[in-house]
Amino acid sequence: MDIKFYLQLFLRRLPWFLLFLFMGTAAGVTLAAVLPPSYTARSTLIVESEQIPSDLAESTVTTEATEALQIIQQRILARDELIDLSNRLGVYQAGPGADRSQMTADEIVRDLRQRIDIDTGGGRNSATIVTVSFSAPSARLSSEVVNELVTMILQENVALRTSTTGQTLEFFSGEVERLDEELSQRGAEILAFQEENLNALPDSLNFRRSQQSAAQERLVQLERDEATLRDRRQRLVELYEDTGRVAPADPSQMSAEERQLQGLRDEMAAALAVLSPQHPRIRQMESRIAALEARVSSADEGTQTEEAVDPGLSAYQVQLADIDGQLEFIDEQKDQISATLEALRASIEQTPANAIRLQTLQRSYDAVQARYNQAVQNRARAETGDTIEALSKGQRISVVEPATPPAAPESPDRPLIAAAGVGGGLALGIGVIVLIELLNGAIRRPADLTARLGIAPFGTLPYIRTAQEARRRRAIIFGAFLVVLALPGLLWWVHSTIAPLDLMLGRVIDRLT
Repeated sequence: MDIKFYLQLFLRRLPWFLLFLFMGTAAGVTLAAVLPPSYTARSTLIVESEQIPSDLAESTVTTEATEALQIIQQRILARDELIDLSNRLGVYQAGPGADRSQMTADEIVRDLRQRIDIDTGGGRNSATIVTVSFSAPSARLSSEVVNELVTMILQENVALRTSTTGQTLEFFSGEVERLDEELSQRGAEILAFQEENLNALPDSLNFRRSQQSAAQERLVQLERDEATLRDRRQRLVELYEDTGRVAPADPSQMSAEERQLQGLRDEMAAALAVLSPQHPRIRQMESRIAALEARVSSADEGTQTEEAVDPGLSAYQVQLADIDGQLEFIDEQKDQISATLEALRASIEQTPANAIRLQTLQRSYDAVQARYNQAVQNRARAETGDTIEALSKGQRISVVEPATPPAAPESPDRPLIAAAGVGGGLALGIGVIVLIELLNGAIRRPADLTARLGIAPFGTLPYIRTAQEARRRRAIIFGAFLVVLALPGLLWWVHSTIAPLDLMLGRVIDRLT
C-alpha cells in the first residue's frame, strides 16, 4: 500500500474534508445552542391495599390495581383531557425563541402523549409503584404539569371506584324493589288460587278423607237403622193383624186361655224340634191350639171394639207414626250425607290437580324468594362497599413524593450533540473523499498507466491548472466556506422564525415512522 500516495490524495481533497467537517461541526454546535432545554419533573405514587380486612367488610370494586391504572391512564390521555390540560396550564404559550401557538390540536395531543410518561412497577407480591413524569421547557412548568397529572389520577381513581360501587348499589337496590314486587305478585296468585279452591286443597285432604269415611259409616248406620225400623214396622203390623195388639201382652195380664195358648205354642215349638209336622202328637197340639185361639179371639173382639171407640188410645197408630217419622228423618239424613259424599268425592278427585298447580306456584314463589334474599344480601354488601369507598377505606392511590421543579435540564445533552456534529462532519468528509476518488477514473500515477495500458512510462509530468481554473476552484471553495459559516445563522433563523427545530425534527421522525 502506497501510503504516501493516499496521503497526497487526502491533502488534495482536504478542502472538501474541511468543508463537511465545518458543516457538521456548525450544525452540531448550532443545534446544541438553539435546542431549548427540557426539564423533566417526576412524582411517585403508591397503590395502598384496603384499610379494612376483607373478612370483616369487603369493597365491591374487584378491579385489579394494574387494570385500574391502565383505565385511569387512558382517561387522562384522552384528547379532550389533554387539550384542557394544555389550555389550563398554558403548556404551549409563546416563549423565548419558540412559538408553538400555531400547533394544531392533533399535534398538541400527539406531543403531550410523547412528553407524558406514566410508568407502573411492582408485581403481585410487591407494592404497585406509579411514576409520573413530564418534560417541559421550564422547570416550573414541568412540575406544575406533573402535579396536575397526579391530581387527575387521584380524582379519576376516586371517581372510578365510587362510580363502580354506586352503580353496584343502584343495580341491587333496583333488583330488590323489582323482586319485592314480583314476590308480592306471586304471593297474591297463590292466595287467590287457595281462596278459589278452598275446599280442594292438599293440606285438608286427610281431613276430608276422614269426613268421607265418617259419612260413609254414618250412611251405613242409617241404612241399618232404616232396615231395623222397617222390620220393626212389619212385625208390628203383622202382630197387630194377628193378635189385634200392638205388642205381646204381659203374662201377668193374660187370661187363663191366653196363658194356656202360649204354653201350647211353646210346647209345640219344642216338639217340632224333634218330631215331624205329620206326627199325631203335633196334629193333636195344633187342634188344641186352634180351639184356644178361637176362644181367645172371640174374647178379644169385645176389647177391640171398646178400644176403637176412643182414637186417642190407639197405640198401634202412635207407634206406626213414630216409626214412619223416624224413617222419614233417616231418608233426609241419607240425602244430606249422599250430597256431602258427592261433594267430598269431587273435591278429593280435584285435589291432585290442585296440588300440582299449587306446587308450581309455590316453586315459582320460592325461586323468587331465593333471588330476593340473595339480592338483599348483595345490596347490603354493596352498601358496605359504597360506604368503604366513600370514606376512602378501600384500595387507594397516595402520593409518596410530589413533583418539585428540577434544578437542571435533563436534555438536550449539548456536549454530546456538538460531538455528534463533529463526528458526523468527519465521517461525511471522509466518505465524500472516498466517493470522489472511487468515481474518478483519471490516471494519477505511473502505476495506474502501467496497470491500464501495460506499458512502462519513462517520465511523467504533473497536471498544471490554468489561471481561470485556479480562480474557479478558489471561488467554489470560498463559497462553500461561506455556506458553512452561514449555516448556524440559517438554522437559528429557521428555529426562531419558521418553526422550532425540535418540533420540525419530531414531525420528520413521525412521518418516517
